[in-house]
Amino acid sequence: MTHVAPLHVDFWILIGVCALTWVLSLITREHSWVDRIWSIVPVVYVWVFAAEAGLDNPRLLLMAGLVTLWGIRLTFNFARKGGYARGGEDYRWAILRARMPRPLFEVFNLLFIVCYQNVLLLLISLPAYTAWRHPSALNALDWILAAAFLAALVGETVADQQQWNFQQWKKSERAAGRDPRPRFLQTGLFRFSRHPNFFFEQSQWWLLFFFGCVAAGSLWQWTVIGPALLTVLFIGSTRMTEQISRERYPEYAGYQARVSALVPWFRRRGSGEDLAQLG
Repeated sequence: MTHVAPLHVDFWILIGVCALTWVLSLITREHSWVDRIWSIVPVVYVWVFAAEAGLDNPRLLLMAGLVTLWGIRLTFNFARKGGYARGGEDYRWAILRARMPRPLFEVFNLLFIVCYQNVLLLLISLPAYTAWRHPSALNALDWILAAAFLAALVGETVADQQQWNFQQWKKSERAAGRDPRPRFLQTGLFRFSRHPNFFFEQSQWWLLFFFGCVAAGSLWQWTVIGPALLTVLFIGSTRMTEQISRERYPEYAGYQARVSALVPWFRRRGSGEDLAQLG
């Protein structure tokens, strides 16, 4: 690896992953293969840079360690929801597939689900490239960023656990023949943000970008493309998710009126809050 630029190595990994996820989507007729490698390939990408530096760049080792923790947590959460099981396709792809002509969806699958998302996974990892090009000792800013990253990791873990507990409660209520109320989570972190897990997820990748800025000694880094495009992706995903939620739960509109979409914030008082809580 020492004779091959790590960016080239990551590029060829990207090509291989794109081909693999596309072929698997055609064979299985499931379109969540990128979801299944989402928490894995960024870890590989960052460790490629750390390994090429001879595991002797402290900032890269710190970044790789943090991304590894991110990957372990997200892989666990995805696995327990059945994401790796047969038929574990994201429900949103099935809904979108039903709304689009088959040929158009297959183009969407290749260009967006496979290519765009896989390229994005490489782009969000490229602050490691900046750190590789600008090796230097760790400083106070690195430790502040690391602490913030871990805080965001804990926040996302708590949000996902709260959502998991709520969904398990809903299943038990239905199994007992009862209609669960409320019908969507509105307590805990979800009292202050409709999507706290999305907020903390994006925060971690913006913080990783700032590690590269610290290494280079400047905020003007082209690698901002990664977290910026990730934010754009989450905006689109959030809109689609909320549209589906409104269709399923009319009371969701009241929740939208009271609670911040992304950034945890104080609730806005609105009419019908008690009714929305009851569902």
